Amino acid sequence: MFATRLARVKEAMEAQGFDALLLSLGADLPWLTGYAAMPLERLTMLVLPTVDLQAVLVVPELEAPRVVPVPEVFSVRAWSETEDAVGIVSALVKQATGTAPRLAVSDRSWASVLLRLQLSLPAAQWRAASEVTAPLRAVKDKGELVALGKAAAAADRVATSLLRGEIELVGRTERQVSAELTRRLLAEGHERVDFAIVASGPNSASPHHEPTGRVIEPGEAVVCDFGGPMGGYCSDITRTVFTGPPSPELERIYHVVAEAEAAGVRAAANLGTPCSEVDSAARQVISEAGFGPYFIHRTGHGIGLEGHEGPYMVEGNATPLAAGHVFSIEPGIYIPGRYGVRIEDIVAATGDGPVLLNQASRALTIVGGARGALG
Repeated sequence: MFATRLARVKEAMEAQGFDALLLSLGADLPWLTGYAAMPLERLTMLVLPTVDLQAVLVVPELEAPRVVPVPEVFSVRAWSETEDAVGIVSALVKQATGTAPRLAVSDRSWASVLLRLQLSLPAAQWRAASEVTAPLRAVKDKGELVALGKAAAAADRVATSLLRGEIELVGRTERQVSAELTRRLLAEGHERVDFAIVASGPNSASPHHEPTGRVIEPGEAVVCDFGGPMGGYCSDITRTVFTGPPSPELERIYHVVAEAEAAGVRAAANLGTPCSEVDSAARQVISEAGFGPYFIHRTGHGIGLEGHEGPYMVEGNATPLAAGHVFSIEPGIYIPGRYGVRIEDIVAATGDGPVLLNQASRALTIVGGARGALG
């Protein structure tokens, strides 16, 4: 697996004219090597030349025991506390490429590391590693699709518990409900929970609301958006439920958002469709219903080792959908100070049309008191 990815990366580097790829923090490194660098001040960096030389993983000596060797992909250069790690990386780059290389460096490398590397390699040209890696990582292989499906199914089970009213809302704080969503995701096998948004009443108009001590009351919209990694690959799902019958306007908003999500999924039916068209299909439904100014974010994002990665379903992104692209469709309407609604599912693009990885009900659902789904 890693050797195949390495070959694809080297081919892309050569096509784009890069002399070396420098990977540090972020998902590119574990995707290519299986090793995730801890976000320490101590430098971890993979030096991958385009020429036929083996990649070298420069890693702190105390972290080296965590590295699982993949000798066909990289060797390990452990550095001690008294050594200059940036100097080691610079020397490896010069050895492989000369003094004026064209380099692609991790998008999430510490700025302090990049600044020191630039001083050590003053003639180098610097670009973002994502120019090489993002298009490759965006197309998931069979194993990645299986892992994403398992993570989505686990999140579905938690979402279904929410929709069935098994997670009490009324009389509890947003933080308490968020903590329960977190516990349930962990119990379903997630390694950790990256977010468990619970936004009630007027807070539901804030797409990335941080759960607070606000007590959830009857007759409110409650947006629950949660996910994290399971088996290394991420889940992400949003359901909006109601703690009592919604007003006619709020009920209409819910159905508009549901139709917008369905339109986004339909737009992803054909491979080669630009990502921007998926965004515009969902946005058109909301705009025609008169709520265009209240849909304030893109329609979706790719998902994989990271919760947010390419491809992005957003205006201006001409990237064509390819088999193996996996992304969210998550339109929303947010009326400031009053309420908001969002519905989100993960979709995989295939040659046979879009496959929804999430299957939890999208019907308008009232929980607490008169529970159940409204058609």
